[in-house]
Amino acid sequence: MDSKKDDSANIRPSRRDFLRTATGVTVVGSLAGKFAKAADSAIPYRTLGHTGEKVSMVGIGGYHLGPPSEQEAIRIVRTALDSGVNFLDNCWDYNGGESEVRMGKALRDGYRNKAFLMTKIDGRTKKAAMDQLEESLRRLQTDHIDLLQFHEVIRDTDPDRIFAVGGSLEAVLEAKKQGKLRYIGFTGHKSPDIHLKMLNTAFSHNFTFDSVQMPLNVMDAHYDSFEQKVLPVLVKHNIGVLGMKPMGDKIILSSKTVSAVECLHYAMNLPTSVVITGCDSTAILQQALDAARSFKPMGKTEVATLLAKTAPASKDGQYELYKTSHNFDGTYHNPQWLG
Repeated sequence: MDSKKDDSANIRPSRRDFLRTATGVTVVGSLAGKFAKAADSAIPYRTLGHTGEKVSMVGIGGYHLGPPSEQEAIRIVRTALDSGVNFLDNCWDYNGGESEVRMGKALRDGYRNKAFLMTKIDGRTKKAAMDQLEESLRRLQTDHIDLLQFHEVIRDTDPDRIFAVGGSLEAVLEAKKQGKLRYIGFTGHKSPDIHLKMLNTAFSHNFTFDSVQMPLNVMDAHYDSFEQKVLPVLVKHNIGVLGMKPMGDKIILSSKTVSAVECLHYAMNLPTSVVITGCDSTAILQQALDAARSFKPMGKTEVATLLAKTAPASKDGQYELYKTSHNFDGTYHNPQWLG
C-alpha cells in the first residue's frame, strides 16, 4: 500500500525552509537531469513537479509500519531518514491510526526536520476532512503536513464530492491558509479513468494538484494502465508523480516473473518524483535503499525485455487486485470514513 531527511547545510530541506529549483519540469526520457544527490548520501533526489521540492527517489510507505513492533517501526523510519530518504508516506486510516502514531514517535528528537511528510485523509465533507486532518497532526506530533492527499479516489463520485460546496477541498484550502499543510494531492489505485476525472474536475475549478499518487509497476503497464493513461497528463502539467505499489503489495512477486529490485527499478525508470514502497523490516528497507543507490536509467531494449517477461502474467489484472477486487479498498469496507 501505500520519508525525509536533512542537514541544514546540505541539499535537503528543513521543515519550513525548503530549497526551491527553477527547473522543476518533469521530462520523460531525461531522467539523469532530475537527480540531485544529498551531500552525505548516495540516495538520488528528484523534483516534486511544479513545487520545486527535492524528494528522495524512494519513499517509505506508512501502511507497512503496522505489522512490526513499535520499536522496529520507529527504527525503520529513523534508519531511512539517516540513510538519505526524505519522503514519508502515511494515512489517517492506516492500521486504525497506529501507523501515524508510530511515525509521530519516530519523528521526535529532531527527525521531523529531516522529513518531507505526507499523509492522507478519507473525508469527503468539509467537517470529516478537517477532523481527520487535526487527528493526523496530533498523531504525527507536528504542526503541519508537507503534503496532504485525498485518499482512495476510487469511485466515479469522488471528484464531485471533494470539489462540491461543503466538500473536503474547502477544509483543505482553509487548513493550508492556516499553515497546517503546504501542498495538496490525491491518490487512488482503482482506475486511471477516475484519476483523469479527478484531474479534469480540478482543472474545471481552476485548480491544479501538486501531486498525484497511483500504481506504477511492471503489471500496470499491460492492464488498464495508469502509466499509459494518467502519467502523460501529469508530465504535461508538471504535477509531481508519486508511484506506489511497485510490487503490487508483494503480489507481483508471486508471479515469479520479476525480482523485487527489477520492480523497483522499473518504477524508478518512469518520470516518478518518488517511488513509495512498504518496508516492514530493516532488511526490506535496505533492499529499497540499495535499489535506489544502484539505479541507472534503463534503455528501451531493457524495458522491453522486462515488460515481455511480465506480459503473459498480466492478463485480466490477476496480480493487480487493487484494481480488480475490493481487497485494498478501505473506504469501501468503512464508508463512514467518507463522512
